[in-house]
Formats: sequence, structure tokens, C-alpha cells
Amino acid sequence: MAARKTVKNKEGELQNFKEEIIHEFYIFSENVNSQLKQVAEGVTNFSEKLDRFQIEIKAAIEDEFQTVSQLVTGLSHKLEDTRQ
Repeated sequence: MAARKTVKNKEGELQNFKEEIIHEFYIFSENVNSQLKQVAEGVTNFSEKLDRFQIEIKAAIEDEFQTVSQLVTGLSHKLEDTRQ
């Protein structure tokens, strides 16, 4: 009879341990999900900033190209004038 109590006691301890492990896993998984959401938000924010930067840098390059193109055209005309 003492052996049965010991077995039942061990089974109860194992069940409690199992429930504690499951509980700790849920807490851990909620933390991981929360951190994953933060990372996803960070990636989204970075992507949006990168898109804005790309638009800004493209506009700046186009402006500089326009300026250089005008200078080349002006110099080309001056060069043609000197040849005549």
C-alpha cells in the first residue's frame, strides 16, 4: 500500500511538473511573439524610411544631372561658337 501512495505521489508530482512546464512554455512563447512583433514593426519602419530616402536621393541625383546636363549643353554651344 505504501508503494501505491508513492507511485500516486510521483504521478502527481509529474503532473504538476508537466503543468508547470506547459505554463512556462506559454509565457516564453508570448514573450517571443511580442519580441517578434517588435522586430516586424522595426523592419516595416526601416523599409518605409528606406523608401523615403530612395525617393529623396533619386530626386537629388536627377537635379544634379539636370544641372550637369545644362552645363554641358552651355559649354557645347560655347565650343561651337569658338569654332565658327
